[in-house]
Amino acid sequence: MADTASSLRVSVSKLEAFTASAFHAVGISAPDAKSIAELMVRADVQGSEGHGVFRLPQYVRRIKGGAVNLKPKIRVVREAAGMALVDGDNGMGHLVMRFATEKAIEKAKTAGVAWVGVKWSNHAGPASLYASMPMEHDMVGLYLAVGNANHLPAWGGLDMLLSTNPIAVALPGGEEPAIVLDMATTVAAYGKVKTKAQRGETMPEGWMMDRQGKPLTDPKRSNEGFLLPIGGYKGYGLALVFGLLAGTLNGAAMGRDVVDFNADDTSPTNTGHSIVAINIESFQPVAEFKKSVDALSRDLRRSERLPGVDRIRLPGEGSHAARADRLKNGIPMPAALLAALNQLATELKIPAL
Repeated sequence: MADTASSLRVSVSKLEAFTASAFHAVGISAPDAKSIAELMVRADVQGSEGHGVFRLPQYVRRIKGGAVNLKPKIRVVREAAGMALVDGDNGMGHLVMRFATEKAIEKAKTAGVAWVGVKWSNHAGPASLYASMPMEHDMVGLYLAVGNANHLPAWGGLDMLLSTNPIAVALPGGEEPAIVLDMATTVAAYGKVKTKAQRGETMPEGWMMDRQGKPLTDPKRSNEGFLLPIGGYKGYGLALVFGLLAGTLNGAAMGRDVVDFNADDTSPTNTGHSIVAINIESFQPVAEFKKSVDALSRDLRRSERLPGVDRIRLPGEGSHAARADRLKNGIPMPAALLAALNQLATELKIPAL
C-alpha cells in the first residue's frame, strides 16, 4: 500500500467531490457521477488502490473516446424467482453492478438465494465492493467477473486468452469483522502492476513471466510477458470457469472477444459479471450464523503459529484496518497519482485536488 507517515492524505468527502466533478464534466449526470464517485472512493478507503481513483484518468479517456454510454437504460432482460439477467447498455460498470446487486438482494429476500448475471457492462472496481453489499441485509455475497484485459494464457501456453477473472465472497460476523475474500485468479491483479509502474517500483518475482519463461519484474515491460496464475494449473482452471460463469453464461465477452481497455479507448467491452445474494435467514437464524462465524474467526486467530509468525490473519482483515484508518485520517495520495489527477483537472477545467 501507499500508506506512509509522510504521505499526503485527502479526505473521503473531498476525493468523492473531485471524482464526481470529473465525471460530470465529461457528460455524466450529477446523480450518476456522485454514485460512481462514491463507489470508486470506497475502493480506496478499503485499500483497493488499483481499482479506485487511480482508474479515473483511464475512465475519462474511454468516455471521451465514445466507448461508454453516458445515459444507459440498465434493465432486466430475463427473470425468474431466483435469478435475473441484466443488460447494462454499455453504462459505467459501477452503475450497472449497483443495479444488479440491488436486484439480487431484492430477490433473495423472497427466494432465499438469487443469482444475477450481467452483460454489456464495464470495469466496476474491486470485486469485494459488490460481494459486501448483501451483508448490509444479513446476506452472504458472492461475486465473479471477467477481467477487462487478457493477461493470462492457458497453462503451458502463450496466447493471452484469459484474464484475472476475480472472485469475492463476503460473510458477515457479529462482534468480529466480516470475512471478505477478494482475489484474482492470478498471483497479482493487473491493477497492482499498473500502480507499481506509476510509482516507479519493481514487481516481486512470481507476479509475471516473460515469453521465454523467465521472471519479469519491471512493470513497464509488462506487455512483454503475462501474469502467473495462483496455484499453477489450478489457478488457470479457476480463471477459465469463473470467466464462463460471469461471461459466457451471460452473453458477455470471454476469451479472444475480451477488449483490452488499457489499450483501447473506443470499443465497448461487453464486460460480464455475476452477483449472488444468499439470505442467511433462509438457512438458520442470522444471530446463530454470526455467532458461529465469530467463534471460527477467534479459533483461527488464536491457533498455534509457526516460528517467526507474529499473528494469524483472516481474509478482509487488511481492508477492515485500512477502512478504519482512512475514514479517520484520509486516503494516502502518492505524488505520482496526485500529479495525474491534477493534470486531469486541468484538462477538464475543474478545481485541482
